Amino acid sequence: MRKLVGKGSFGLWTLVALVVGNAIGAGIYTTSGFALADLGSREWVLLAWAVGGIIALTGAISYGMLAERLTESGGEFLYLTRSIHPFAGFIAGWISLLAGFSGAIAFAATTFEVYLQSAIPSLSFFPADLLAVAAILFAGLIHVVRVDTGTTIHNLIVGVMVLALVYVCLFAGIGLISESWSPSAAGSYTESFNVSAFASSLVWISLSYSGFNAAVYVAGEASNAKLNVPSSMIIGTLIIIVLYVAVNAVLLYAPLPGDIVGQAKFAAIAAHSLGGETLGIFIEIIVAISLLTSVTAMVLAGPRVYAKMAEEGVMPRLLRFKKGAPPHTAIILQVIVAVAITLISELRELLSYLSFTLSISLALTVSTLFVRHIQLGERPNSKLYPIAPLLFVVATLWFAYLSSRSNQSQLIAFLVTIAIGAIAYLGTRLSGPSPDKKDIA
Repeated sequence: MRKLVGKGSFGLWTLVALVVGNAIGAGIYTTSGFALADLGSREWVLLAWAVGGIIALTGAISYGMLAERLTESGGEFLYLTRSIHPFAGFIAGWISLLAGFSGAIAFAATTFEVYLQSAIPSLSFFPADLLAVAAILFAGLIHVVRVDTGTTIHNLIVGVMVLALVYVCLFAGIGLISESWSPSAAGSYTESFNVSAFASSLVWISLSYSGFNAAVYVAGEASNAKLNVPSSMIIGTLIIIVLYVAVNAVLLYAPLPGDIVGQAKFAAIAAHSLGGETLGIFIEIIVAISLLTSVTAMVLAGPRVYAKMAEEGVMPRLLRFKKGAPPHTAIILQVIVAVAITLISELRELLSYLSFTLSISLALTVSTLFVRHIQLGERPNSKLYPIAPLLFVVATLWFAYLSSRSNQSQLIAFLVTIAIGAIAYLGTRLSGPSPDKKDIA
């Protein structure tokens, strides 16, 4: 196999920025409004964010165990191909193309447009989806030029976003201490706990945490990959958990519950309640920046999966890495598919589809740790094995099952995706030699 280019291009903190940038996107600014409509209590919503964070941390630890054994790029496609079967790997890569990256990019870009237009009303005169498409094209442009140029810009945007979110949390905390601002208690919107509703909300929230594994997609271009890739996922996930819980605590309690129930612009409404028009506009701009960060992070990571699939012979050869350059054609493919999904999808329906589909894919990938242990005797060198991966797989699949019982359209969309992927895989088998199943070295 050809050595992938750019080995050492991604250091520890670039990988951490990639993880944080992938995760902190549209979900944190939209999900809580929908979750509040289903759960009926701000406390239950916050609990869901905390539980989702714990599950994500076990996932990051588990992916770290996988990354220690295989330091190539490719993520779920690579792990499932090596441990299960090339078909399983292809389906995982197919899910990445349709949902994991392209759908998530469309979701983040669409929400970016919502918040940018809310902060700058004059932009509302632009046709629908124009700003979302522009964000995707911008991300594609900076990453198609050079790897170091794209990562430098991305790291800068991530740094600005994190500092701004920390400022917002500190501002609210100081306001609470000085009693100049107090959480809204009037108009309580509380209902009794509902397991199915909690599961559905947790599946949505899992999408916001799903970027915890972003470093594995560029492992082949990372420096000291065996150490830095696992470390970056754990560090990045811990940062994400703290920011998610803190930001949601602020935004959930600033407005009256009835004002944000079921609202896609949940964070914008909360921001105006928190600090009036000036601070509201500031927070909306910060939200837009973080959403742009999410778009750039996923446009960076996603094409590495398709390039790896091309290296393995299950996608067209023109998507492969080119020596001394990023995977140009794969990036262009990523941009085209993401733009298409942006133009045809609705926000909440896209959220449900992405959340359920990615939950299944992540759980199956982590389960390969057990497969390799049982079949090949390869036990991960970690004191947290098998506890962490077992908790992640069981919790993720259980909540996905409960969610599908209340919303069967999620399961139907997932099965349709698998069916189309199976047809595409059959096409690759008929058009060329099948890829060989390879063991982890």
